[in-house]
Amino acid sequence: MEKFILAFDQGTTSSRALLFDHKGNIRSVAQKEFQQIFPKPGWVEHDPSEIWSSQVAVAAEAMSKIGINGSNLHGIGITNQRETTIVWDRKTGEPVYNAIVWQDRRTSGFCDELKDRGMAKMIREKTGLVIDAYFSGTKVKWILDHVKGAREKAEKGELAFGTVDSWLVWKLTQGRTHVTDVTNASRTMLYNINTLKWDDELLDLMGIPKSMLPRVASSSEVYDHSNTTFFASKVPIAGIAGDQQAALFGQMCTEEGMVKNTYGTGCFILMNTGEKPFISKNNLVTTIAWQLNGKTIYALEGSIFIGGAVVQWLRDGLGIIKASSEIEALASQVEDSGDLYFVPSFTGMGAPYWDQYARGLMVGISRGTTRAHIARAALEGIAFQTMDVLHVMKLDTGMKIKELRVDGGASANNLLMQFQSDILKTSVIRPKVIETTAMGAAYLAGLATGFWKDTEEIRQQWQPEKQFEPAMPDSQVMTIKRKWADAVKRAKSWTR
Repeated sequence: MEKFILAFDQGTTSSRALLFDHKGNIRSVAQKEFQQIFPKPGWVEHDPSEIWSSQVAVAAEAMSKIGINGSNLHGIGITNQRETTIVWDRKTGEPVYNAIVWQDRRTSGFCDELKDRGMAKMIREKTGLVIDAYFSGTKVKWILDHVKGAREKAEKGELAFGTVDSWLVWKLTQGRTHVTDVTNASRTMLYNINTLKWDDELLDLMGIPKSMLPRVASSSEVYDHSNTTFFASKVPIAGIAGDQQAALFGQMCTEEGMVKNTYGTGCFILMNTGEKPFISKNNLVTTIAWQLNGKTIYALEGSIFIGGAVVQWLRDGLGIIKASSEIEALASQVEDSGDLYFVPSFTGMGAPYWDQYARGLMVGISRGTTRAHIARAALEGIAFQTMDVLHVMKLDTGMKIKELRVDGGASANNLLMQFQSDILKTSVIRPKVIETTAMGAAYLAGLATGFWKDTEEIRQQWQPEKQFEPAMPDSQVMTIKRKWADAVKRAKSWTR
C-alpha cells in the first residue's frame, strides 16, 4: 500500500491540504477560503472553529481525490500563519474570543508604551524581535484584559493559549496534547531564543500566566497521534513549523548563508545563519529556523508588507489589468520603466525601514508614461525592496549571498525574476515545486516518522526549474539603485 505525508498548510486567507509521495511529488491538493473579520479599522480576526473545519474539510477532499484514507498516511505535518493568537477553555475546548490575526494593529498603543518604558533592547536581546503589534504576546494580553472573566479563568489555569499550530494539534488529539514548536514559539515575544524557554520576565511584563502556554517541542518529532474519527486510523502528528520557516526548509536552505524569498502578498526573506543567533543592527528580526535532531538553527528575517499585493492594486484599484496574470505581458511591452519608480508602501514600510508613516509613491511620471511603464515600475519595486533587505543581511552577517532561492506566486514572473537577478548581481533560482511551505512541513514530518531517511535524501529531491543570471551592465545597476534610494527617501514619514 502506497504511503503519503499529509501537509496542513493553514494560511491567512485559506486552509490547504497537500499529499506528498516518497519522491516529494504533490499527488493531491485541496483549498478552501474562510471568512476575514474586520470589527474595527486595523482589527483583523478569524473564527477558530472555521479554521479547524476548513482544515479538516480540505484534508478529506485531498484524500478522496486520490481514493485513500488515514491508513495510507505515514504522518501529518503542520505549517501555519504565524503570530495569530487563539485562547480557549481547556475543559470545553471552546475559544473565549476570535483568533486575533498577525495583521491586527489593536495593540499598537501598548507596544508604544513598552518602547517608552525602554523595553526594546531587553525584548530584542531575549526574543530577537522588534516590539510590534505583529507578534502574539500583546494579543494574548489584550484578550485577558478585554474578555469578561478571561483573566480570572487564566489565573486558575483554565485557559490555554496557542498559535494556529497548537490549536490544530489540540483539535486533532481532542484536547490531549497542548504543544507548539520552537519556530512558532519564537514569534510570540514571550520565548527566549537563547535559553529556549518561555521567559518569566516577559510573561510578567505582559501579565500572562505561564499555565496558559503550550509545551515547546522541536520542529520534527512525533508529538502525538490523531485521536479523531476523521482518520480511519491513528496518524502520527510529526512536523510543525511556521510558514516562512517551513518554506526555508522546503527550499533546502540547510546550510549557513543560504537565503530564500517567498513572493506572496508580501515578501518574506529568510537567511539560514546556522547555530548562532545574529541580533540585527539593521532592523531585521532574529528567529528560530527549525530544531532538528537536537540542533537549533537560527535565521535572520526581513518582512516586506507589499509584494504581490501591488499587482492586486493595479488590478482592483487602478483597473489597468483584468487579471494578475496579465502583468508580465503588459510590463514586457516596454524595455524599461521609463525612469518611473514605484515605492509600494501602502501600509507603511517593513524591513529594513520600519516606517509606519510611509505611504505609496510613484515618481518620475512624464507625458510619455504609459500603463506598461507603471506595470514595470510596480514589479521592479518588489525587486528593489528585496534588494534592500538582502543588503542589510549581508551587513549583519558578513556572509556573501551566492544565490537566492525563490517561491510564492509572483516567483512565476520571469521578468521580475530576471530584474531581481540583475540588481542583486546574484543567481536567482526557482525550483520545480514552488509549494515549498507545505513541502517543508511534509519533510519535517517525514523525517520524524522515517518516511525519508535524512536531509541528504530530501536534498536530492530539490530540483531547479529555471535559473536567472545577472545581465544588466554595472553602470545601469548603479544608476537605478541610486534613484530607487532617492524615491524611498521621498516616501518616508509621509503621514507623520
